[in-house]
This record gives sequence, C-alpha cells and structure tokens, in this order.
Amino acid sequence: MNNQHYSEITPQLLSMAQKSEAISHIDQDLYLKYDVKRGLRDLDGKGIRAGLTDISKVIGKKKGPDGNDIPCEGELYYRGERIQDLVSGFTKEKRFGFEEIAYLLIMGTLPDRKQLKDFSSLINRCRSQLPSNFVRDIIMNAPSQDMMNVLARSVLTLYAYDDQADDISIPNILRQCMQLISMLPMISVYGYHIYQHYYNGKSLYINKPDPELSFAENLLHVLRKDSAFTSTEARLLDIALVLHMEHGGGNNSTFTTHVVSSSGTDTYSTFAASLGSLKGPRHGGANIKVVRMMEDLKEKVRDWRDEEEIAAYLQTLLSRDGFDHSGLIYGMGHAVYSLSDPRAVLLKSYAKYLSDEKGLADEYDLYCLVEKTAPSVIAKNARIYKGVSANVDFYSGFVYDMLALPHELYTPLFAIARSVGWTAHRIEEIANRGKIIRPAYVSISENKEYVPLKER
Repeated sequence: MNNQHYSEITPQLLSMAQKSEAISHIDQDLYLKYDVKRGLRDLDGKGIRAGLTDISKVIGKKKGPDGNDIPCEGELYYRGERIQDLVSGFTKEKRFGFEEIAYLLIMGTLPDRKQLKDFSSLINRCRSQLPSNFVRDIIMNAPSQDMMNVLARSVLTLYAYDDQADDISIPNILRQCMQLISMLPMISVYGYHIYQHYYNGKSLYINKPDPELSFAENLLHVLRKDSAFTSTEARLLDIALVLHMEHGGGNNSTFTTHVVSSSGTDTYSTFAASLGSLKGPRHGGANIKVVRMMEDLKEKVRDWRDEEEIAAYLQTLLSRDGFDHSGLIYGMGHAVYSLSDPRAVLLKSYAKYLSDEKGLADEYDLYCLVEKTAPSVIAKNARIYKGVSANVDFYSGFVYDMLALPHELYTPLFAIARSVGWTAHRIEEIANRGKIIRPAYVSISENKEYVPLKER
C-alpha cells in the first residue's frame, strides 16, 4: 500500500466520520449536572488530587488570611530544592547541571563529587549501548518527518533488543531508564539528519558522542556538522534541559507515565505512551507555536517598540483573525501558575546573555514587550480573569531559535529532558505498588432493545 492510498480519505470514510463525530458530542451542561471535573480540574482550574509524589512541587497559589487560595509568584521545587537555587548553584561554579539535577530527581539527594562523576560515567556508558546497526536498520529504514514519531517507534523497537524487557523490578527499570535517557538525544538527532537527507536531499553525517563532553555539549556536538558551539550556547541549552526535566505528577505526559506504569507494563511501552502525550501541541509542542507566532508578528508589526501596535496584533490573535486563527496567544498562561512561571523567569534572565552574543538584543526586547503587553490584552477579552503570565514555552522557543536548532527537534528536546522526570515517577509508581489507575466515567447512554439485522 503506497503512501497516497494509505493517507486517502474516501467518501465512505468521510461519511462514517461525520456520523461518528455527530454521535460523539456530549451536552456540556451534563458535566455540571453529574459534577464531572473535565480534564481532572475544577471549574476554577484547580487540579483534582489523583496521587501523591515526593519528586517535585509546583506552587501557583497560597492560602490567604481568610483561608482561601490566592495567586502567588510561581515556585518550583525538585526534591525540596528550589529551582532557582539549583540553577544558581551550578551556573555560579561554571558547571553543567543536567547530570547533577538528574541524579537529584532519580536518587533523591544532590550528589557529592564522586557520586556525580560515577553517574556521569554511567550516562556515557549507557549512551554507547545503542544497539549496533540500530541507526541503519531501524532509523534509516523508515525515515520520518516527525522526530517524536522516530523517538516513539525507536523506543518500542528497543524492547526487542532487551532480554529482560518485561522485568519490572526496580533495578531493571532503572537500568532501562538510564539507557533511554542516554539514547534519546542520539535517536532524535540521527533521525533528524536522516530525515533531512531523504526528504530534503541534504548530506548525511553521523557524529558519534564524545565521552569527554557534558550531556548538553554532546547534543550540540552530534547535531552540528562541524560540532562547533560556544560555551554560552551549551550552558543555556543545559539550563533549558534542567528546567524542562520535571514538573509534578499531574502534567499530561507524567500522569501518563503513572497511568501506564500502574498497569504493570514494561518501561518501553510506558515511555512510548508518555512520548505520545508530549507530542501534542497542547503539551510539548507549544514552543514551536511561539516561534512561528513571533515570526508572524515580526512581519506584521512595523515598530517592534510600539506597545499599542503589538497590543493590536495580539488582539487579532484572540479574535481568531490572526496567525493560525486558534484564538490563542502562545506561550502565555499555565494550568497552575498565574503571576509567574519560575522556569520562564530563569530562562528569560539567561537568554539575555545569548541574545547579546548573537546580536539579537532587539528580538529579546520584543519578546519582553509581548510578555508585558499580553496579560492586559487577555484581561480585556476574558469573562473571568485570574491572572496570566509567560510560561516556559515562551522563552524556550526563543532560546532554541537563537541556538539555530531545527524546529523538528523542539519537542524532542522537551522529551529528552522530561525523560528524567518520567524515570523518577515510574519508579515511584512501581515502588508503591498502587492500584491500577482507573477513574470513573459517568455513562449518559440509554439502554436499548436489540433489533435483528433483517429488521433494521
């Protein structure tokens, strides 16, 4: 079956789809009638408690004097350590942080020098365990223009190379997860180069990782043809990866990790499911939308310093007249944070250094002005306004753009970082031997009498 036939929607399929869609709509008032929390969230946006975790803490509200929740500046903690302190700690000492913070999330405490050295060596050893000829036989054999598809497919295929694939003892899970954390960057980058070769006629080159380089440095090393990068580039990528590592048990892909792990399935199936979740534009794909929105803004706004002109452009987005007609200002707002996203605050401060190095100070100022203007524009259009601020996607897209990273790798970079959090949460779910996660759904269907085929 060729690609054209495979993707063709026939009149029969179209008719079936229209009927299927029509019978699938549910009266929105019924969610109120049966007190169903759509998206596992209350009407005020507060998440329904579905579990407990000791891995990280996300704070967007605090108790006021009257006992009610009130918005506060966003806070994020990894194993009780404030994210600002962690980032400040390794950047002040001019160290890379990925390996150190990965150890913290998986092992529960910050490593000493020997533990950090041993853990970094383990990542390097696991990186070299990508099966021989895997790139040729698996990635090159079926190139894809979507790197998240490459990742999910490759992860599932790695199951076949593992003699203990179904062993869900904690030591084996940790071994599998460490291998996946180490291999995901290479699979993503190699998949991208192969896509460029087969789809766009580019030269194909495969750089092997260098055990002397850090996790972030190796990413740039294997990605770039000349393997060249500046210290500022590598350190900012390292910070971005740390900030994307973990964000509580309730985000969509991490909750997927818990749900799938609770069934007792293998690590490869769990990671593939989480990758599928992260691929969605409402989750991991948002930073690409930010960059494309900003490209559109640059074309249509004549004066990048004119706040009124920028506000007018943002209004067209909310009115569904501009950009992709979605009614969204990408990179603004978050399910938990309202006054600020600490990850965005940190990334913004470090992005200034790279923008100066790249001669992109005007672009940086433009992002800052959009961040400043968007909340007031949104407030004027919202029936209920509880505060909105830039989220991590707003500045991560800008950082990746300054690093000249291909758009195809934006979401895989998120997955590469978040694989650390998924590892910690998978171990936490299996270690606690909880029940299979199965929330209740309320059926609104009516019982019917069976009608034989000849009488229909």
